[in-house]
Amino acid sequence: MKELMPQESEPPLGVDLGTSELVLETNSTNKKLFTEAELLNSDFEIIGAAASNFRDKYFPTVSDKKWSSWKWQIQNSYTNFDELSQILDTSSVSDDVDFISKSNKLPLRITPYYASHFEGKSNNYPLIKSVVPTKLEFIVTEGEEEDPLHEESMCPTENLVHRYPDRVLMLSTGFCSVYCRYCTRSRMANKDPKSYGVKVWEKSIEYIRNTPTIRDIVISGGDPLTMPDKQIEYLLSQLRAIPHVEIIRLGTKVPMVLPQRITHNLVNMIKKYHPIFMSVHVTHPDEFTPEVKEACNRIANAGIVMGSQTVLLHGVNDHVETMKNLMHKALMSRIKPYYIYQCDPIPGSSHFRTPVSKGLEIIQGLRGFTSGYAIPHFVIDAPGGGGKIPLLPEYYQGREGDYVVMKNFEGKTYKYYDPIAVDNLNGL
Repeated sequence: MKELMPQESEPPLGVDLGTSELVLETNSTNKKLFTEAELLNSDFEIIGAAASNFRDKYFPTVSDKKWSSWKWQIQNSYTNFDELSQILDTSSVSDDVDFISKSNKLPLRITPYYASHFEGKSNNYPLIKSVVPTKLEFIVTEGEEEDPLHEESMCPTENLVHRYPDRVLMLSTGFCSVYCRYCTRSRMANKDPKSYGVKVWEKSIEYIRNTPTIRDIVISGGDPLTMPDKQIEYLLSQLRAIPHVEIIRLGTKVPMVLPQRITHNLVNMIKKYHPIFMSVHVTHPDEFTPEVKEACNRIANAGIVMGSQTVLLHGVNDHVETMKNLMHKALMSRIKPYYIYQCDPIPGSSHFRTPVSKGLEIIQGLRGFTSGYAIPHFVIDAPGGGGKIPLLPEYYQGREGDYVVMKNFEGKTYKYYDPIAVDNLNGL
C-alpha cells in the first residue's frame, strides 16, 4: 500500500483521530457522526429474528440497509441512561444516574444490535450485567489499580507496550463500539485523544522497525476494527513491510457486538497482509447469533485465524456448562478457544471477579468432558506486569519411585513408568 497522502488520510495527517469525523472519542454522544450516504454504504445483509423484532419495536422507520450499517449502529448507540431507560428497567439506579453519568468512569456505549439481546430480559441477564454501568463500580477493594498490569511502565512509545521479548502490543485507539464494564484498559477512556493517530503510530512503527527481536505484533485498543478500512490498512501495510515482523494479530470484540463491521471490503483488505490472526473477545453463548456467525464466516473464509479470549465473570459465565457451551459455539463459528482470563483487578471490579478456584473448576469440568480443541488456557495476567501465567488443576500428583502418579478427569489415579533419566545414562 502506498503512503497516506495528507489529503487522503482519515483524518488527515496531523489531525488527531479523537477529534475527527471518525467517532473515535470514547465519550462521544454525537448523533450526527456520518453522512446519509455513509450510513447506506454496507454489504452486510443478515438480520436475525431477535434483532429484527427489536428494530421493529424501537426503530420502526429504519431500513434494513441502515440497520446493517456499522456506522449507523455506532451513530445510534445508547450512550446515556435516558436512552437506555427506553429498553431497560433502570429504576434500580435511578437515584444514582446523575452521579454515575458525571463520574470519570468508563463511558456507556451499547450498539442497538447488541442491545437487542436485552429484550424481555431482567437486569440479571449476563449480557446486561457485562455492559451496563452500576454503582458497584464505585466500590474499590484491596489490590485494585487503574493499571494493574503496569503496562504504562513498559511503553517505549506513547501507545506501544513491550512486555515480552519478541512481541509488542500496539494500542491503536481508545474507542470501542461497546464498553465492557470490566475492561482492563478502562483508564484509556480518559486519555488525551492525541494519544492516538498517525503521528503516534509512526513513532511506534519506527521503534518496531529498529528492534529486530520483535516478530509478533498485537494491534488492540480500544478496538482497532472501529477504525476506517484505510486507517487499518495503513497500520497493516506499514507493519508488514518490516522484514522481521512475522505475524500480526488484531484484538477485537467487534464481531460479537458490531458484526455489521465485518464487510467483504474489510476482510479482503486484511487478507492482503497475511499471516493475520484475530483474537476475538467472547463472553457468553447468547452472543452467537446469525449475524455473528456470518461475520465469523467472512473472517475465516479470508484465511484469518481466530482465537477466543474470555474474561471469567461472576454471574455471567462462571458455570462449567455455560463455558462449555460458549467454547462449543466458538468452535462452530471457527474460533479456536484460546484464553480464559481471571478478571483483572481494575478499580470497581470486585463484583465481577470470581475466586481463582472457579477458573480451575471450569478447566477441570472441560478437560476430558469435551474435545481438546474446545479447551482454552486459564491464565492470570500477573499484577505488576508479570505477564500471563497459566494455571491447571493438579493432574500431576508426584512420583513413586520410577513412576509418575497422575489423576485423570474422573479423579482416578494412574501411574506411568518413567525411570529417572540419570539411571538410563549409565548404559551409554
